[in-house]
This record gives sequence, C-alpha cells and structure tokens, in this order.
Amino acid sequence: MKSAVSSKLQLTASMLIFSSIGIFVKYIPMPSSIIACARGLIGMIFLLLVVLVTKNRLSRENIKNNLLILLLSGAAIGFNWIFLFEAYNYTTVATATLTYYLAPFFVMLASPFLLKEKLTLKQFLCLIGAIIGMVFVSGVVKNGIPEADELKGILFGLGAAILYASVIILNKKLREISAYEKTVMQLGTAAVVVIPYIFLTEDISKLSFTPMTVVMLLITGIVHTGIAYALYFNSMKDLKAQTVAIFSYIDPAVAILLSAFILKEGMDIYGIIGAVLILGSAMLSEVQFRKKLKQNQENS
Repeated sequence: MKSAVSSKLQLTASMLIFSSIGIFVKYIPMPSSIIACARGLIGMIFLLLVVLVTKNRLSRENIKNNLLILLLSGAAIGFNWIFLFEAYNYTTVATATLTYYLAPFFVMLASPFLLKEKLTLKQFLCLIGAIIGMVFVSGVVKNGIPEADELKGILFGLGAAILYASVIILNKKLREISAYEKTVMQLGTAAVVVIPYIFLTEDISKLSFTPMTVVMLLITGIVHTGIAYALYFNSMKDLKAQTVAIFSYIDPAVAILLSAFILKEGMDIYGIIGAVLILGSAMLSEVQFRKKLKQNQENS
C-alpha cells in the first residue's frame, strides 16, 4: 500500500514536470532543433548517471537484439520534438498539447494494418469525438479557417502526433528490453539524428548561448527529460497499466492551465469544448483498450 502511494506521487510528479515543458520552450530563444538535440543529449547523460548510481545494468545483448527499432524510434522522437516545439512557436501551448494528444488515435487507425488489432465501435466513436474536438480547438467553428501561423502550429502539432504514434507502434515491436535501456538509446539516437539536420538548416555561427539560455536548456534536459523519465519509470513498478494511463492525462490538463495562467493564452468556450472532447475521448478509448486486454488475459 505504502509503495503504491509513493509510486502514484512519483507518477503525478513526472506528469506535472512533463506538463510544464511548453512554458520553458516558449522562453528559450533557440531553434527547435537545438532544443531537441540538447534535450536528448542531456537527458541521456542524466539517465546513464541514474543507472550507475542505482547500480542497474544496461544489457548490450538486449540493445543489440532491438537495435534497428531503437534507432528508428529514437529518430522519430527527435523529429517529434522538433515538430512539437515548432507548434509551441506558432500556436498556444494548449492548442499544441491538445493536437499532440491525438497520437493515440493515429495508433488506433494504424493498428488494424500494422498490429493486427481490430478497431472496435467504441474506439471508432472516440476517434470521431476527438476529431470533432480538434475542429473546435482549431477555431474553425468560431472563425472559419485559422490564420496562417495558427494553422502552421496546428499542422506541426499533428506532425508531432503522427511521429509519436510511430514511436508507440515501434515500441510494441521491442522484445526483452528494460525501460532504461530503451530510453537511453532512444534519447541518444534522437540527439545524434538531429545534429545533421541542425547543420543543414541552421547557421551555427549566428547562434548565441547566453547564460540564461544555457540554464533553460539544462532544465529542459535534466528536469523535463532525465528526472521526469526517472520518476515515470520508477513509478510503474507498483502500478497497474490502467492507472498509469489515466494519470497520464494530468499532463495535458495542467499544460492547458499553465498556458492560461502563466502565458495568458486563454481558451474560449469552443476551445474548452474541444479540450473536453479530445481528452475525454482519449480516456474512454484507453479504458476500453485496457478492459479488452484484461479479458484476453483471463481467457488465455
């Protein structure tokens, strides 16, 4: 009981940390690719230190057996971050976050083809609910087609969601590998893959790293990646999968509140309706999936 309470506190803490990353990214005057690279590199180093301090071991054999999928998923994570951070630049943190949380629905759509999992009627209705929610969030209902920047932010958010959905699907293909092994490799790959992109798209000589910028990058890498992932993985040992899934919705809910109160990016009634539809549909589909999984285990 005590360990379960502690795990829930750790999980809640990790979700609260994840929810605030948009606020910090908004105040880092650097290209999204630089922020993504720094996040991956610093986060990987921090998690390696956690592994050393806790005397855990990373299995070379496990990593070798899953290497291709780890590299592909790591690359997807790197560009997923770039798209998400670009979404923050062009639209509100709330809109970017809600768009990003369409990722489970992209997984749902791909599952019949890639994972041989049937799409149930309830999941389909949840998908429709989320799409309607996105229409409300985009402002189409109130103002028609969004302005160029707002539309660009939404499209970047959708791109990030598709990339994250690909990470979820690729992770389902991993076999016999620990959470730390997986994440250390994926964060490292994300950083390495983004480096060539930086040299192709940015003029490195014009980048200026002020002390405040360095501090913000370190916070994003250490706190929002290293510490948050460490708390997240540590919490999962004593909690059911459904508990973890439900608690994960603390992230977007708090991100929306932070967007409103800290960045003064208020949401009108249409945005609120959209948020309820997207997050509500996602939670309902998650419960459906977990119940189905439990039934399958009981019948086997």
